[in-house]
Amino acid sequence: MRAGAEATKDPGWISTAWEEDQWVLAAGGRWDLSAVPRLDQRLRTAGPDRPASSVCIDLSGLVALDTAGALLIDRLAERLRAEGHTVAIVGARPDLCALLREVRRASRADSPALPRYEPMHDLLERVGRATVEAGQDAAKLLGFLGMVTVTALRLVRQPRRFRMTPFVFHLEQVGLNALPIVGLLSFLIGIVLAYQGADQLRLFGAEIFVVNLLGIGVLREIGILMTSIIVAGRSGSAFTAQIGTMKVNQEVDAMRTLGLDPVELLVLPRLLALMVALPLLGFYANVVALFGGAVMAYSYLDITFGQFLKQLQLAVNETTLFVGLVKAPVFAIVIALVGCYEGLRVTGSAQSVGQLTTRSVVVSIFLVIVLDALFSILFSYLGI
Repeated sequence: MRAGAEATKDPGWISTAWEEDQWVLAAGGRWDLSAVPRLDQRLRTAGPDRPASSVCIDLSGLVALDTAGALLIDRLAERLRAEGHTVAIVGARPDLCALLREVRRASRADSPALPRYEPMHDLLERVGRATVEAGQDAAKLLGFLGMVTVTALRLVRQPRRFRMTPFVFHLEQVGLNALPIVGLLSFLIGIVLAYQGADQLRLFGAEIFVVNLLGIGVLREIGILMTSIIVAGRSGSAFTAQIGTMKVNQEVDAMRTLGLDPVELLVLPRLLALMVALPLLGFYANVVALFGGAVMAYSYLDITFGQFLKQLQLAVNETTLFVGLVKAPVFAIVIALVGCYEGLRVTGSAQSVGQLTTRSVVVSIFLVIVLDALFSILFSYLGI
């Protein structure tokens, strides 16, 4: 009962009146947390009915004040100032003035003014950050290439350090085991190219030149490019996932603790295996794609296999095949480097493995297409 009586003693009150040209709001009693809901409802609509008036908030009648009440008074004063009135707070005891100052300072600090949103500035900032990050990643990848090159030269001087068993294992994984998917997709690509070319050349009565289109397109560009993209998605991602899982399980750290070089054990066998396998896969893809085109030409254009081979001999030569296959070792180096580099960047979480595996595939395919475009420009400049 004493606690209830204390809580209801001197309840907070408000009175308003005009004194000459000044509107006065007098506050008294206990402005504490229990009184705030009742006082807040009255203060929401309290204010002078004349524009740009002089307002005086008289706190001489306050018996007690806590932070909730002080915040209520501060918000009232700010609202009246925002409406164009001149507000003065008077009559408060020194301790209450100190509390009001602290509440005002804390409320301003908790609600900083938000900067104006500028879409163009935000776009430029994101483009700039992405450009800087891309440059940094390119520099790190170039440094990784240098480290792999130094390790490879060390193996040339000491060939007994080369691990033949991992090399043969990865050669089987990236080469022999990739034959079904590469063959299937190449066969279908050959059919699509022959079909689309036939529809256009038939308008001119030049269906036989479908063989020229197919042979040059597949041998120079499409065969090795599609094979490299398939290998990047299949083997490049596998390199990242395998090495990344070893990083998560701290196997790479254990190798370094034992004095073993992870680049020599994990990177070089994969790199050399892919450099050997990708040209062979590219040649295999070319043959299968041409076979798919020949099947399509026979069934759709009545071009026999003998006619197809004869026209193919007239359309292409050894240089055409060389232009396509010479790109394969370069593409293999890029795919293996990116896959192993992203795998070694994995941190100790499964989420990191997934993110960097995805990044490995995207970056590998991007670099393969960029390099293919550069090769095309170079060969055109050299007249090949």
